[in-house]
Amino acid sequence: MKECHIIYSTATVPVNPDGEILLTRAQAWAGLELKARDARLFLPPGLCTRCDVTEESATHFVREATIAGADLREIITLEPERKVTFFQATGPREGAIVNELFEDAAGALQLRFYCYLGLRDKPPGGPEEQAEQAQFDSGQGYRAALLSTLKRTRELVAEGRL
Repeated sequence: MKECHIIYSTATVPVNPDGEILLTRAQAWAGLELKARDARLFLPPGLCTRCDVTEESATHFVREATIAGADLREIITLEPERKVTFFQATGPREGAIVNELFEDAAGALQLRFYCYLGLRDKPPGGPEEQAEQAQFDSGQGYRAALLSTLKRTRELVAEGRL
């Protein structure tokens, strides 16, 4: 049996930190859903060169994208105003990435990212996987992506596009 090593990472940020224009849960959700359908609107220019929804059903849709030069297909499930899950069907990674909206104990809206991933065709615990884990856990990893998603959502709301 092939040994498996899982990259696990998580980050949580407040949806409405002090000094920011308030986003409702519905607005934050609209931003997450739009990002799932077209990442190009949310990622740095040139990072995502293709993002097409190729299939849609009542329970999920399929997105084919090219991000950072890698072609991938993701099966995306939506739990409205709660959770978006990206299952890695093809591409360099296998596993799932989740974006979740929830209220903390004080009732403040939070956005949490977590993932369980492996790298296809790479040795478990090898240098590629270690580099990937370090990237996920770094300040430039998914915490930064959550903050930029919320920033972009605020801009789209201000422009009347969400």
